[in-house]
Amino acid sequence: MRKIGSMLAVVGLVCLTILVPAQTLAQGSTADFSVTTSYPSQVIGIGEQPSFELKVRTKGVAHIVNLSVQQLPAGWTALFRGGGYVVQAAYVEPDEIGLVSLRVDLPDDVKAGTYRFLVVGSGDGQRAELPLEVIIKDKLPPKLTLQVDLPTLKANPDSALSYSATLKNEGERDLTVNLVSEAPAGFRVTFQLTGQEVTSTPLAAGASKYLTVVAKPYLDIQAGKYAIKIRAQGESIEASADLTAEITGEINLAITSPDGRLSGRAYAGRDTPLKVVIQNNGSAPARAVNLSSSEAEGWSVKFEPQKIDEIKAGEEQEVSMTLRPSEKALAGDYVITVRATADDSASKSEDFRITVLTSTLWGIVGVALIAVAVGVVALAVMRFGRR
Repeated sequence: MRKIGSMLAVVGLVCLTILVPAQTLAQGSTADFSVTTSYPSQVIGIGEQPSFELKVRTKGVAHIVNLSVQQLPAGWTALFRGGGYVVQAAYVEPDEIGLVSLRVDLPDDVKAGTYRFLVVGSGDGQRAELPLEVIIKDKLPPKLTLQVDLPTLKANPDSALSYSATLKNEGERDLTVNLVSEAPAGFRVTFQLTGQEVTSTPLAAGASKYLTVVAKPYLDIQAGKYAIKIRAQGESIEASADLTAEITGEINLAITSPDGRLSGRAYAGRDTPLKVVIQNNGSAPARAVNLSSSEAEGWSVKFEPQKIDEIKAGEEQEVSMTLRPSEKALAGDYVITVRATADDSASKSEDFRITVLTSTLWGIVGVALIAVAVGVVALAVMRFGRR
């Protein structure tokens, strides 16, 4: 009996020696397949549904891997899809990767917090686990911002004003943003994105885009400051920015007469009044307009007024010009240059053709002298002719 007991003890010790390494090997061994994902932790807002793209990979042999979800929070449901179908297993060739998507549906009353669960792959007595995590936060309300680097620009009427703006979607939802403007008459406002004119643009959650806002004034616009409002509208939200376009304008002087003729008549040695019209056909007021002239030697030219305080854009001012030709001026045509110069150096000149006439008094004296001479000759003929 003692021999039998000793033999049983030896057999038991041998079996124990064999079983312990075998059990340790089983615990330390890995399966011939694995289940992984690139993003095992997702942050979502309340009302959104998480989804995971799973990769089922085999090692050396083909496997049918059964898929399940464990430790799923109460009220949550999970669904595997592959190849357009709802699936519960994936067949994967040796050393290949099978793609399966996992969609998780959350209940309507889910609370903000961190939730964890497992995706389990099993088959052929093997098991692979993938821990997943969903972090639910109170959803941020949609928000757009529109910022302009330099909201006030200055330009001439023949130049376009280009504003640099940054449009940002600070919400958690992708948006399609419409771009609109409110501009006064005399402006055309457009939006450009990477050099292309646009009226709307898609904008992903958290993304920014850089826009160019181009305000082109028409040439006949008056100088001054103009307010322009731009708006970015996405669904029920809006962002806006105020722009200022300062048009400096240009002065465009012209010199003419009430009837449009640049000519007149004058008598030598006598004052002759003429009317001159100074026009401002530009888009900015002409200030401190000084009048001057260039004339022949011995002539005098005076203006009343000599200086005009201001001629507004599109308006005109009538000036009296008094000229006196030289007393020695011969009858004929002469040229007088009239010049108008504003305080910003804008100037204009025109030539007036003046026809000089001799005085009628000298004509009468000449006729009288001729008559006297004729009379003297006639008397002489009559007196000496009788002899």
